[in-house]
Amino acid sequence: MLPAQRQDWLVDRLRTEGRLVAKELAAELGVSEDSIRRDLRDMADAGLCQRVYGGAVPVSPAIADYAGRQEVEVPSKHRVAATAAALVQPDSTVIIDGGTTALAVVRALPRRLRATVVTHSPTIAVALVEHSDIGVYLIGGRLFKHSVVACGAVAAEAAQAVTADLFLLGVTGVHHEAGLTTGDAEEAAMKRTLARRAAETYVLASAEKIGAVSRFAVLPLSGVTGIITDAPPEHPGLDRLRATDAPLVSAVG
Repeated sequence: MLPAQRQDWLVDRLRTEGRLVAKELAAELGVSEDSIRRDLRDMADAGLCQRVYGGAVPVSPAIADYAGRQEVEVPSKHRVAATAAALVQPDSTVIIDGGTTALAVVRALPRRLRATVVTHSPTIAVALVEHSDIGVYLIGGRLFKHSVVACGAVAAEAAQAVTADLFLLGVTGVHHEAGLTTGDAEEAAMKRTLARRAAETYVLASAEKIGAVSRFAVLPLSGVTGIITDAPPEHPGLDRLRATDAPLVSAVG
């Protein structure tokens, strides 16, 4: 089998199994582990996988910049957003993360809802201007332009003054082994800080994020109240999450 053919086979295997283990693949294919590792490096360079110790996992399509993510799985995000918006109770305080799914949540909130929203996303804050009964508190700091959110020490310090009922958390990957991940270390740290300021944390996980992994860990699956997803029941990544007793909340239908 030529290297190009082997890599095509590896991509298909990753899609069906959700993880590649170099040692096992080398034995199965009768090639050296070095050959498999070179294949995985080439695949990672092409954006086809995320390398991890001993092998590779699916890469998240949600690691594109903010503008690019606006066109990814739009109907899926709307389904997740509708379920998440229903969790926001009148007179509650809610932290809303940045990102395109979070923006869809804001658009799904009832126009006359009375609540308080805390966010480190200027985009989310602006989208709430027309909600006359929602008080908005914007956390400032260094603007991370990739996701259009405030991060860094200043933002983290400001977050310490917040106490919320609910945090709606955006991530780029939800994986049965890697947990909840995102593509930037400072953004991951800010998400953890915000999660500590809320009584409950729900993850906004549109279908393309299930089974995918990004570079930096945010929280383990056990660290959140629920993972809201519209992934269909037959989704292989969903089966693996169920096996871990992950707190899944269906947004299907």
